[in-house]
Amino acid sequence: MSDHEHTTQATPEAPSMDATETIEVAAPAASERATETSSADGAPTRSRRRRWVIAGLAVAITLGGVFAVYAAKSGAADAQQATADEMTADAKAEEEAIPVETTAVERADLASYISATANLVPETEVQVLAEREGRVARLLVEEGERVTAGQVLAELAKGDAEIARQKAEVQLKNAELNFSRTSKLVDEGLVSPQDHDKAEMELGVARQELAEAEWRLEKAQIRAPFTGRLTKRLVQPGQDVRVADELFTVAQFEPLVARIYLAEKDVLDLTEGRPVRIVLKADESIEAPGKIRRISPVVDPATGTVKVTVEALKVPPKVRPGAFVRVDVVRERRAGALVVPKESVVRELQKTYVFIDDGGTAEKRAIELGLEEGAVVQALSGVEEGERVITAGQGALKDGSAVREPAVQVAEKVAAR
Repeated sequence: MSDHEHTTQATPEAPSMDATETIEVAAPAASERATETSSADGAPTRSRRRRWVIAGLAVAITLGGVFAVYAAKSGAADAQQATADEMTADAKAEEEAIPVETTAVERADLASYISATANLVPETEVQVLAEREGRVARLLVEEGERVTAGQVLAELAKGDAEIARQKAEVQLKNAELNFSRTSKLVDEGLVSPQDHDKAEMELGVARQELAEAEWRLEKAQIRAPFTGRLTKRLVQPGQDVRVADELFTVAQFEPLVARIYLAEKDVLDLTEGRPVRIVLKADESIEAPGKIRRISPVVDPATGTVKVTVEALKVPPKVRPGAFVRVDVVRERRAGALVVPKESVVRELQKTYVFIDDGGTAEKRAIELGLEEGAVVQALSGVEEGERVITAGQGALKDGSAVREPAVQVAEKVAAR
């Protein structure tokens, strides 16, 4: 066999078919021509068609996978964008909402009062005065100390008083001796009754002069008039004092009273013993119970007022005598009244309103007010128990405004439920 024949017979072998397949994938037109050339042999033609179909399916599957992956990524991106847009819209709405604070509408017991101010003072307080002239030799007490009745507070120099007492003692002794002699002689008729009477009178005068000298010596000691507390000391050691000079002030701290003056119409229904509330003006969180002790029987014609004396009961330690207080006399009580904080009330001309937080929207409502006590006021109409009234931030609100509460207050509200 020649070389030409060997080459011709090798044409239908497998290597030539692989080359044909490569041409079919790369260029279908060339493959068709190759198929026509090989049509004389049926088996190789069917094999090539089968490979062509498989290759087409593979391409289709690949393209479908690529499209599915692209579609999935595109859908996820759209979902993320939608979520981001929604969050942006919510954040924008949150920023536009006006921050406020709210408080729940509640029920409480209220009372109306007649109020007046006064100083809370000891009912018994006196000034200790000098009863004789002299120089202050010793001071025995200081302001704020407790004293008992008759306790010596200070002493004046006793020099002159002591000399006067000694002189009075000598005169009394002489008068006693003279009276004793005349008494014996009058019985014997040696002394007239007139001389005896004179001796008796001189004895009486001597006794009186000694008593006066002892009194002056006693008044050199300044004593407390009753048991209490020394609130003032107005004298210094070595100071010369005269009769009626004020030296000390002593007061009894129990009871403490406040004397208030009320209009005549306000005392018509008041009676002694009615309870009152005493509030310290320096710190209104400090209160003390009290009662009406006396009501003056007359009206002051100059002012048209009546003096009412109020006694404080169970005075807190922080309340000092002389403190400036407000006295609230109970006039009316209401149990279970619907109340709102005073700061939630908006006043416009002759009308009053509150704003209600209705699920993030401010609702403006007109209300009618009743009794006021402390930080709350009675709402006769316009709100219901449990609704939340806006107590801060309402100055910038209108009916229908979007509002939001601080996160801390929202958490407290949820916890309360």
